[in-house]
Amino acid sequence: MNVELMCIVLLALLTIVLGIFVTVARGKFNVLSGSADDPEDTLNKLIRAHGNTIEYAPVLMILIYILSQYEYAAWVGWFIALVTFCRYLFVLGIIVPKTMAKPNPMRFVGAVGTYIFGLGLCFALLRYAV
Repeated sequence: MNVELMCIVLLALLTIVLGIFVTVARGKFNVLSGSADDPEDTLNKLIRAHGNTIEYAPVLMILIYILSQYEYAAWVGWFIALVTFCRYLFVLGIIVPKTMAKPNPMRFVGAVGTYIFGLGLCFALLRYAV
C-alpha cells in the first residue's frame, strides 16, 4: 500500500464528502446562503468543519505528494499518517459534540496534531530544499 497516496485520497475524500454534507444540509434546512451563528446548529458545524478542512487539506496534500517523490526517514511516514488522522479527528470534534462552544479532546488533539505533524512535514521538505 502506498501510504502517501492513501493519505492524499483520504484528505480529498474528507473535503469532498464534507462539501456534499453541507449541500445536503442546506437543502434539508432550506438555507441557501450563510448559516446561523449558533454553535449547536448542524449546518454551522458542517460549514466550519468543511471550511477548516479546505484551509489545511490542500497544503497537506501538496506536502505529502512532494515528500512522496523522495526517500524519507521513517518518522516522515508516521507524520504523514498522523496528520491525516488528526484532520479526521478535528472534523469529528466539530461535528459529533452537541456544541462547538465548549472545548473537547477530539478537536484539541486534532488541531494540535495538525500543527505539530504539519510543521514536521514542512521541516522534512525544507531539508530537501536546502
